[in-house]
Amino acid sequence: MNPVIVIPTYVGPKRHVPSDEVIGTYDHMTPLTHLGELPRCLGSLKDQGIEVPVVLLVVPEAGISQQAGEKIMGVARTFADALSIQVVDSQTVERLHDRMAELGAESMIEGVGLRGYGAIRNLGLLVATVRGFTEVVFIDDDEIVDYPDFMERATYGLGRLSPKGVPILVKSGYCNIAKDQWRSSQSNAWYNRFWGQGELFNKWMAGAMSASRISTSNILNGGCMAIHREAFIRISFDAWISRGEDLDYLLNVLMYGGKVWFDNQWCIQHRPPLERSEGQRFRQDIYRWIYEHRKLEFAKSQIDLLQIQPESLDPYPGTFLNRSVGRRAFLTACLRTIGRPRDRQGYLKAALAVPRDARDYALSFCSRYFEFQRIWPSFVTNSMQDLITQQILRSGVAEPLQKEDPI
Repeated sequence: MNPVIVIPTYVGPKRHVPSDEVIGTYDHMTPLTHLGELPRCLGSLKDQGIEVPVVLLVVPEAGISQQAGEKIMGVARTFADALSIQVVDSQTVERLHDRMAELGAESMIEGVGLRGYGAIRNLGLLVATVRGFTEVVFIDDDEIVDYPDFMERATYGLGRLSPKGVPILVKSGYCNIAKDQWRSSQSNAWYNRFWGQGELFNKWMAGAMSASRISTSNILNGGCMAIHREAFIRISFDAWISRGEDLDYLLNVLMYGGKVWFDNQWCIQHRPPLERSEGQRFRQDIYRWIYEHRKLEFAKSQIDLLQIQPESLDPYPGTFLNRSVGRRAFLTACLRTIGRPRDRQGYLKAALAVPRDARDYALSFCSRYFEFQRIWPSFVTNSMQDLITQQILRSGVAEPLQKEDPI
């Protein structure tokens, strides 16, 4: 095994920047003037003696690309005495995109980069492929590792066969908000009567937590996710989904004939910052679920894909993949404008997105992934063999800070 940890980290001019963008809006941004959660995450890897190489993907707000790269490189250097860290910033990606254009891969540029959750994941996969890593373990910058055998659990079973002879190439752990607290805290209040996401998620998780250690999964947690090389050189993430690119990857794997697995003995502690826009997040969720439904419908016209029936993924996420999701999302957004008045404007925008905007977006973009995915395996193979691409994606390794000579 030759694993790597990949951590996307998001940098903005301030903590929360409201945006109506479908792609390129993230849960939390670390201000340039704040340390943010990344040092805590890297510190936990150091404290637990994790010696696996780390790749940091620096996702900046517009206009601060250089400052964001310098900031994260500075953070990386403070841990470079204990961790092998590579920083992939906007300058690196610009060089990569230039090289992709020179090689005739312009059509792949939008899906491999630092804008949009799926494109960011694909960038991590490409870096891992070119550098020769055999397993990618994704974690988030607002998480901490609190036990020393984290990587042993992350790679447990990966690349091997299940008892029934099925390859284990993609697997998920789970996030704890506090020790042994894996349940979603989403409220079952009256304004969520048409949604129930937390309750359905908890129902599925309860079954998975009481099953054998490795079982087939209905979920894929991007903050605790491991992918074997045999999977990531064949299957990419969807760069056109607003959020939930991790669960979407599960659907992609299923459509292309694979399975995703759940490891109930592998977890990570999630410590997100408090500042989050509920309405904006729910608006992205509406785009996400309507997009997923439309994508699965479109996939039925593709003869090379396995068909996914939403009910096969009950209790979660099946109910969010059927045609009723748009109506239920609209009703939920309306009810939350009353029940969650603190972010009434955000929920109003979410409600207004359903009748036209989210559906139009899904219809316009749901086929793009399949065009991208058809080229992904050959694109990855060509990138591995290109010396200039290798040079670009092997750069940015942080060197330890030099101690000042004593006076």
